[in-house]
Amino acid sequence: MIVEKTKLDGVLLIKPDVFEDFRGQYVETYNEDLYRQNGIDIPFKQDDISVSSRHVLRGIHGDAETCKLISCHYGKFYLVVINNDPDSGQYRQWDSFVLSDRNRHQVLVPPKFGNGHLVLTDMAIFHYKQNTYYNPKGQFTLRWNDPELGLWWPVKDPLVSRRDECGHFVS
Repeated sequence: MIVEKTKLDGVLLIKPDVFEDFRGQYVETYNEDLYRQNGIDIPFKQDDISVSSRHVLRGIHGDAETCKLISCHYGKFYLVVINNDPDSGQYRQWDSFVLSDRNRHQVLVPPKFGNGHLVLTDMAIFHYKQNTYYNPKGQFTLRWNDPELGLWWPVKDPLVSRRDECGHFVS
């Protein structure tokens, strides 16, 4: 396993070992001891997936308490991570990654960071482990197309929810 720092403090790119032969592929997606040995000592409590079709954009969501370990179980998506901590010198800076079922990369997103992803294949399965239980009342939403953020997306007109279009929960 290779763990790389990114341009955002606290955000890590993780490249698990992948064994591949004529039968297919084998990858260990999480091993508590191995992650601890690599400096990632987070008590994960909940796993979630979302399944989406091509050009669906989900996010940008986050909260002040949750650390997420994000991976792609099937397909491919473009992931954006944004620092949303107003006390940070990197406030509103962002980075992007392509995660897929071929590269098996993972991204560790710390609290106070938002993440959003855009599906690049016919279908993708977005998986994340988190160290807190889901709390919608504690979440923030940043608009995916907020001109002040200057985000680049590989699709100009993605499919988004009302929440993601407005930048907040909609009843």
